[in-house]
Amino acid sequence: MKFLCDVHIPFKLVSFFQDLGYESVHVNSILEGSSTKDSEIAKFADEGNYILISKDADFKISFLLKRKPKKLVKINLGNISNKALIEIFKIRIDQLLKLDSKPTFLLEIGSRNDSFIA
Repeated sequence: MKFLCDVHIPFKLVSFFQDLGYESVHVNSILEGSSTKDSEIAKFADEGNYILISKDADFKISFLLKRKPKKLVKINLGNISNKALIEIFKIRIDQLLKLDSKPTFLLEIGSRNDSFIA
């Protein structure tokens, strides 16, 4: 399983995934960093078979219209601590392993519930 964390996702989440043995990179470390266009981020994610983790609603729209990026986790939690965000992913890691085998998916993580589209 491979993760690409968008610009507003903390580097601590990247480290969390790496500590679990998963490949994980931050958008600021690839292409043009924080200046990279959303379309290029989606292309990079798809070509590398990454799960893109983002707070950006534009990626959800792109997924719904074009299925790009192919694998997306959309965070709808507002401002939470890095520790709380890591805990949220810790309890969902098995779910992400199952979803990663699908060709496309959108998992939205909200404060009240999650939603899923394949």
